[in-house]
Amino acid sequence: MKYLMFIMLFLMGLQVQMKVQAHEEHTMPQKSNLAISVAFDAQGKLWRASVKDGFVQVDASNDLGKSFSKPVQVNKSAQKIGADGEARPKIAIGPEGHIYLTWTEALKTPFSGYIWFARSINAGKSFENPQIVHTDRAEITHRFDALHVAPNGKITVTWVDKRDLLAAKAGNKKYDGAAIYYASSNDKGASFVPEQKLADNSCECCRIVTTNKPDGTVVAMWRHVFEGGERDHMMAEIPVPVVRQAHHERKLNDKQQKSDVRPELVEGQAVKTHRATFGHWKIDGCPHHGAALAAGGVGKDWWGYHMAYFDGNDAASKYGPGLYYSRMDGVAWASSPAKKFGNNNNQAGHPAILSVSGAKDEEHVWLVWREVEAKNSKIMGMFSDNGGRNWNDAKVLANVSVKADYPALISQANRVYLSWNTANGYQLIPLN
Repeated sequence: MKYLMFIMLFLMGLQVQMKVQAHEEHTMPQKSNLAISVAFDAQGKLWRASVKDGFVQVDASNDLGKSFSKPVQVNKSAQKIGADGEARPKIAIGPEGHIYLTWTEALKTPFSGYIWFARSINAGKSFENPQIVHTDRAEITHRFDALHVAPNGKITVTWVDKRDLLAAKAGNKKYDGAAIYYASSNDKGASFVPEQKLADNSCECCRIVTTNKPDGTVVAMWRHVFEGGERDHMMAEIPVPVVRQAHHERKLNDKQQKSDVRPELVEGQAVKTHRATFGHWKIDGCPHHGAALAAGGVGKDWWGYHMAYFDGNDAASKYGPGLYYSRMDGVAWASSPAKKFGNNNNQAGHPAILSVSGAKDEEHVWLVWREVEAKNSKIMGMFSDNGGRNWNDAKVLANVSVKADYPALISQANRVYLSWNTANGYQLIPLN
């Protein structure tokens, strides 16, 4: 009996120790990670956001990624920052040259987080104090942020949010997945309109992708939980909130007060969602496999969207599970038949897509993805010179035998580059 009691006490102590270790590991700042983001400014300087020792840092390159400046630290105190796979710090450059960042801080509660925003208005010399973009401060899921800056300078941040799931559970109601929320800023990031819900029933752990129409309307695409547990993709235009300017008292110190003006939401606009993919993949879990999205056509020639995504349904088509490309009409909201690409036996996944205007009003589209073969990571690529109607044969664009990040595509003055970070170093590879 004493022996049995000893074993029970030992196991209880071991369980407590494991919980403490898990807590310590969760709150411990991360070391450097390969998950980065990059963006060009109007002068062709390449800006990079990365994470090291719990801090977001930004550096820049004037020679297309061959060398970078000394990093500038953004957050003032160390955080556990999402910087792996589908989660990473985001960077974007505004039309006036301001540098904008978002990232997700992981909190003590599992799968919970806050979405942070910071900006530099002095060409990256320093960053203002970061702010949390959502008014909801419950220690719940606010994760997988996406940052978009439209040509008119409007900033939109979207993320996966579980406040509605918890509310449904509290009311003994059924709720599948999470939700997509967004917050926007019309004053170059000085303030954000209180967040609004874009859609219920999103997948829980896949990245959100965004682009914009020629008029600046921001469009988001995400993996969605449809009826019957099907996890295909949904798309929606993000409405412009109706706001008023309200005066607030902002505390400067214990003795001073200053009145300032901030936007307050008056009412939201109706959101129209549109199913974008039709693989009918039923899976009780999140595949951590976000899509890629790009606007189709330029200016008056805009017609809709290019989409690249993973579908795991064995019966999705005669082609089976793997990566697919299709086009989405931006007016009729109808998708073209999906075209399979990549080698699913080599774990083809995590695509990126980019469209730019070519000569004679042609639309040039690049599509890249990562495959793993014999412990080698390689980036595959295809090119279309007629807006995705036809594609050339896929070819290897880069290859390493070390740990590597997912690929990204960026452009500057219609020059297109493959951006790829590996344990061997950063690569910026021209594609045209």
